[in-house]
Amino acid sequence: MSNLPCPLWRRLAALAYDLLIVVAIVMVVGLLCQLATGGRLIAAGTHAVAPLWYQVLQGVVVATYFIVSWRRGGQTVGMRPWRIRVCRDDGGTIGLQQAAVRVLVAAAPMLLLALEPALGLRATLWAVLGAWTLWFATALFDRRRRALHDFAADTEVQRVD
Repeated sequence: MSNLPCPLWRRLAALAYDLLIVVAIVMVVGLLCQLATGGRLIAAGTHAVAPLWYQVLQGVVVATYFIVSWRRGGQTVGMRPWRIRVCRDDGGTIGLQQAAVRVLVAAAPMLLLALEPALGLRATLWAVLGAWTLWFATALFDRRRRALHDFAADTEVQRVD
């Protein structure tokens, strides 16, 4: 196995693949919750509102997908075709704490969604996108191509040969 750092474009391509998996996971959890609540999960009105327990559940399920994937071989489904993996600096599998820190820091820009009532949807989505741009921008300048969540968790993404 090589320990060449993964270029940013490859990481983003893998992330796009993983976005499809995340959408599928969210849809399945949403369907199960709709069935469990008799179709009354989302309060309709002038503004649709999802209960806090549902938002937390979705976050936990999506985080679990990433944590379990990184702990079992270092790859998510999206990382496999791009031949990259998350690892420690010595190439070993990351620990549970590292995986948890990594997913929490990577997801931190999602907290900006709480600003939506004050900023409006468009400005809020731009704020989230801007934060994620900053999170990944560090990979353009770091010798080992680490993003902000890699620094926080002491991990890196390497190419797999």
